[in-house]
Amino acid sequence: MSLSRNQIKWITSLQIKKFRQKYHKFLAEGDKIVRELLENPEWNTTELYALDTWIRDYGAGLAPETVFPVTEDELKRISAMQTPNQVLAVVDKRETCEDHVVIEKDLSIYLDGIQDPGNLGAILRIADGFGIRHVFLSPETVEAYNPKVIQASMGAFLRVEFPVLEIREFRKHHPEVRIFGADLEGLDVFDHKATPGIGMLLVIGNEGNGLSEPARAMLEGRLTIPPAAGAAGTESLNAAVAAGVLCAVLRRAYTRGT
Repeated sequence: MSLSRNQIKWITSLQIKKFRQKYHKFLAEGDKIVRELLENPEWNTTELYALDTWIRDYGAGLAPETVFPVTEDELKRISAMQTPNQVLAVVDKRETCEDHVVIEKDLSIYLDGIQDPGNLGAILRIADGFGIRHVFLSPETVEAYNPKVIQASMGAFLRVEFPVLEIREFRKHHPEVRIFGADLEGLDVFDHKATPGIGMLLVIGNEGNGLSEPARAMLEGRLTIPPAAGAAGTESLNAAVAAGVLCAVLRRAYTRGT
């Protein structure tokens, strides 16, 4: 049976932030992400729109009333992707759950006004890869449930907590955590001395403007990625690339205690 006009209107409305907020739902697309969602009991998938081949291969055990077969053309009409991939899910948002013990003892990230959905998704994926449980988002940062963020995260959003709060609020709740910002004029990150057992928050600033004044006011120090000797080229790295390098160095430092 073909999708109705109302169904198409309903699904595509969730590509818009105000409707995601109104209905407390979001979209997830693609075989890998949707199958991970269905295997994760912390997330509730309310509707699935999938090609017959996908339903045949992976639909066993799913509640029939939640699964809607669609054609490739219908999938294109409801997808937020340029190249739709087999299945689209409508999913309930989940309240973030902060683990205060982990925050007080390990590495976390704070995104200070990141605007590019691809950057946010990539940073969630980086955090997941380095075992970083929390990526805090400033209220000015792009919404984590944006379809482009979900897609770019490659499923990392399922395993990384992403609370939204002002950095002042973070400091109020975690006064002992050391806060460092990524900054071109900071200390060489390779010279930073880690303090295992004491939490650290790495602040990544806005793509164009860098760290905000409220974030700067909270910093214990600033860290930078040094260029190679004799290198001449781009002045600064993409926010996600910089986050990846910094997290790699800091995770190693925390592991080794140096």
